Amino acid sequence: MQITQMIVEAFQERFQAGLYEFRNEVSLILSTEQIAPAALALRDEFNFELLAEETAVDYWPEQAPRFHVVYRFRSLKHNAIIGARVPLDGNAPSMPSLVSVYANANWFERELWDMFGIRFEGHPDLRRVVMPYDWEGHPLRKDYPLGYEEVQFSFNFEEIDVRKPYAQD
Repeated sequence: MQITQMIVEAFQERFQAGLYEFRNEVSLILSTEQIAPAALALRDEFNFELLAEETAVDYWPEQAPRFHVVYRFRSLKHNAIIGARVPLDGNAPSMPSLVSVYANANWFERELWDMFGIRFEGHPDLRRVVMPYDWEGHPLRKDYPLGYEEVQFSFNFEEIDVRKPYAQD
C-alpha cells in the first residue's frame, strides 16, 4: 500500500479528514483544530520532514469558506508529497500556527498574514514581511481595491462597466 493511501485512511479515521484529489495529487481537508496535530503526526509518524509550501486561496465573494490555507508536506524517505487544505470563513480568518512543528512555517505564515490577512495564533513574530510595515490592507485578497477602479468580476461586470471611465476619441 502506498504511503499516501495509508495516511488518507489513518487521517480520515483519526482526524475526520476529508479528501480532495486533483491530477493524482492527494490533499486532506482538515479543520483549524486538527491541522497542528495532523502536521505533527505527518512529521513524527509518517516521516514527512519538510513543509514544502504554505499558501492560501481567496474564494471571495464566498464567505463560507472564504479562504483555504494550502499546505504541501514532503517526505524524502518515501519520496512522497501530500497536501492539506484548511477552509476558513469570513473576513477576519484565524487559525493555529505550525511554527512549533515546522520552523520554516514562520516565513510562510508571515507572508500569508501580510498578503491575505490570515492571522496565525501562537506565531512568535507575526508582522509584515513583503509590504511596508505601515501598509493598509492585504493585497492578495480579491476585494482589495486596484487603485482608482472598483474590482471587476464576471458577476458584477455590467454594473461596473457602466461607470467605468474609458478614453475619449
